Order: sequence, then structure tokens, then C-alpha cells
Amino acid sequence: MDIGDYKAQQTQKLNELIRYLGKESPYYRRIFQEFQLDSNRPITLEELSDFPFTTKDDLARYNDDFLCVPKTAVADFVTTSGTLSDPVAFYLTDADIERLANNEAASFHCAGGSEKDIYQLMTTIDKRFMAGLAYWMGARRLGAGMVRVGPGAPYLQWESIQRFSPTVLIAIPSFIPKLIAYAVENGIDYKNSSVKAIICIGEPIRQADFSLNELGKRIAGEWDVQLFSTYASTEMGAAFTECAEGKGGHLNPNLLVLEVVDDYGVPVADGALGEVVVSTLGVEGMPLLRYRTGDLCHVHYSPCSCGRPGPRLGPVVGRKQQMIKFKGTTIFPPALFDVLDMVKEIDLYQIVVSKDNYGNDEVTILLSMDLQRDDFRNMLLSLFKSRLRVTPYLSFITTDELSFRLYKQEKRKPEKLIYL
Repeated sequence: MDIGDYKAQQTQKLNELIRYLGKESPYYRRIFQEFQLDSNRPITLEELSDFPFTTKDDLARYNDDFLCVPKTAVADFVTTSGTLSDPVAFYLTDADIERLANNEAASFHCAGGSEKDIYQLMTTIDKRFMAGLAYWMGARRLGAGMVRVGPGAPYLQWESIQRFSPTVLIAIPSFIPKLIAYAVENGIDYKNSSVKAIICIGEPIRQADFSLNELGKRIAGEWDVQLFSTYASTEMGAAFTECAEGKGGHLNPNLLVLEVVDDYGVPVADGALGEVVVSTLGVEGMPLLRYRTGDLCHVHYSPCSCGRPGPRLGPVVGRKQQMIKFKGTTIFPPALFDVLDMVKEIDLYQIVVSKDNYGNDEVTILLSMDLQRDDFRNMLLSLFKSRLRVTPYLSFITTDELSFRLYKQEKRKPEKLIYL
């Protein structure tokens, strides 16, 4: 598809979205009336900025007003992860589930997948988790196989790899070093396994310049597999997935209109950092218009060397709501993760952000008591000082307590960061 056809397709689908919202969405009908916007007037992509943003607070406050179909038409009930607030409900119709399948099949294909692959799913497919369903549906749409193991359980992961010979793992990347360590401890020849690639979800594995971050380096240095980074959310019901070039996640033009804006809502330039804003195309149950995700990414408008047109997103630098002002320095949590992931002795950690008596941010790193040595403490504090110019507080607790804090039964992924 050339860029002209790309924009024409997006324009058509965007106008279909706005007409649909004006007819079926209680929330957007109210907004269009308030701002005196005609949902039936055709607009260009550039005129999308005439419409107001939708925020996370809007979605939480008026949750069911975003629903465009009767609840009897809802086929699947999911929720957001609730990282920073209470989970928000999302309702999927049969058509929305098919849209998920199409998105994930296209994402797998973008990452070099085909019907010849077998995927091993190392995330949950239950607990109201949209992504787990999407991965399974996408593999089926692609015609590939799927081994649904779920999170954790290194023994079962390796038993499944040895039994079913999957070619691609779908996993939170911080779990992979644990998987490798288990293989080494138990004499498993992981370097000669069937696994050729890992699709990494939920955590960045690259820096803003697309080089591997410390977690990505740690994995790539120990296992000769190809790593693919992805960025997705429940709200967008779609994913930005890397191709083999590893130069940012590609936009599926059938599913999203992307904007990346500064603090004033103005589009940022090529290569610049801004907040990701999406309008969801082809969603029947709960479509969104100009939804501010809160995620900060660099956007790249120049063509990818793979030949795909349209913008690409770099890794998530942080979330606007998670910005930490610590000892006069602005930090986003991924920068803290990056330092901790450099240290091979650290298997488990949790970052606690709190306020002192004057309302200033404090950062405490919880680590296993097995690491409570003066030489280790000094080394880690020196590493933080050299990389971030500040040193957090360190606190050591038992491994069992740390594991309990990290892996909450009600959570879908490790709770590596908490705010008090």
C-alpha cells in the first residue's frame, strides 16, 4: 500500500467511526452536542483535531456510556489491567473478537510468523485479559499452532517446549532470564531448542534509539533468538508490532488512527517524544475517539526499510502519570528497571514510590535479603548514581515476602512498581 492509499483508507474508516459514534454512543452523542460537532460532516485526517480528547478519567467516570450496543450483544467481558487505578470494563461483540483475531494475525505476520509456526503462550488467557484471547485467536487466524501454558511454571514451560517444539514464545521479557536460569540449573540444552523468536509484551526491550536495553541485552547475550517488541493496550484493542528490522512498532491502518502529541495537544515532529493518542477503527462495542493513553513514545513518520508505510512507535519511555520527581531529577520507571536489569544477581525486585512529609517523591527498591551485603549495596548505589544521577533507598526483605508482593493472585502480571 502506498501512502496515498493508506491515508485514503484511514480517512474513510475515521468518518465511519465518527458517524457510528454520533448514532450509537451515549457518551459521544453528548460530547458532540456540547461542542456543536456534526458527526455526519465528512472530515479529513487533519480535521480530527477539531474533536476533543477522551481521557482515562472520562472512560472510568462514564464507563457504560461508551457502550454502543445492548449488553445482550456483548460476547466477551474484559477489563484493563488497573495499573494506576481501578480496572475499567470493556465489552466486546463477536465482531470485536474477530477484529482482535485479524490484528494479532497481522502482528504475527509482521514479526515473521506464518502458518508453519507453533506459538507458546506464557501469559494468562483468563482473568478478563484481552491480550491472551487475542494471541490465541490470532494464531488460529494465521493457521499456526498454539501451546497455552500460561505465566510462570518454568518446569512446565520447558516440558512443553521439549514435547511440542514451539518456534515462538509470547512472554513478558523479564521472565525469560528466569527461564534460562532454570534450563541451566536442570541441564536443559536451551540453546539448541526449537525456539527461534520471542514476542515480548508488557515491558520494553529497546532504548529510544532502538538498541536493546539492559533486559534485552541480557536475553540476547544468553540466547540466540530474535526478539520482537510490541506495544498494545486493552483500550486500543490492537498492537504496534516490530518487523524484522527492529525499528519500532508498526501501525495497522485498518484498526487505528494514531496521533502523538505534546503537553498542549499539538502533534510532535518526526522522531520526537509525545503522548500516544488513538482512535479505534472498526470497533462495535466500545469504540474510542482521540483517546489519550498516557503512554509516552517517540514517533517515526519516515518509511521503514521493510517497505511498510505509516508511522512507527518506539518503546514506551514511561506514562505521564508515572513520572517521578526524585531529588530534583525527573525519572520514569523504565529507567529504574533498566538499571536493576543490568545486575544478574537480582532476580526479583519491586519499586515503591511514596511521598515524604513535604509531599516529595521517594523511591525505595525492595530486594531479596540474600543480597544484603555491604559490597552489593555499594555497587548498586554506585550504578544508580552513574546512570541516573540519584540513588534510591534500598530495603531488603525475605524472598518469600518479595515474591508474594510481586505475584498477586488478582493481578495479571508482576507488580514491579507500586505507588503508596
